[in-house]
Amino acid sequence: MKASPTLTDNMQAVLVDLVELHLQGKQAHWNVVGKNFRDLHLQLDEIIEDARAFADEMAERMRALHAVPDGRSIAVAEGTRIAPFPAGLVSTKDTVGLVVAMLNAAVKTMRDVHDQIDDEDPTTADLLHGFIAKLEQYAWMVDAENMEPTAEVVTPVGTERATV
Repeated sequence: MKASPTLTDNMQAVLVDLVELHLQGKQAHWNVVGKNFRDLHLQLDEIIEDARAFADEMAERMRALHAVPDGRSIAVAEGTRIAPFPAGLVSTKDTVGLVVAMLNAAVKTMRDVHDQIDDEDPTTADLLHGFIAKLEQYAWMVDAENMEPTAEVVTPVGTERATV
């Protein structure tokens, strides 16, 4: 099978967002500071690793369909839908919000092109399903860092800790 220009363009849109997610994830990883730094720093490594692997998988799928992936920095900068990550040190709280927005933007691109991709190549659409599921899971897990609990916890009688 040979990818049509539309399939090629849609796969390229996914590719550049995945490359950008990897690059901006590294920027966040290097410059996050504050409470829960280490946990977020390590979690970003997981996201970065998967974004890079997903980008490689998409580019190789493009080649399998005789399309030419373009991962050059100019192509990524001009094609991504992901907003730029700020320069400088960024608090963990702000980094959480920015990373969730990056993940959601990448997923939105995938969802926007999914049906057209599925119409022409269900195999590539299957790749998107896996990417979407994992990136949405990451968005939930990262976002939980800034969420407020809603449960009211009552300590059962007799289980209070003694004060010294």
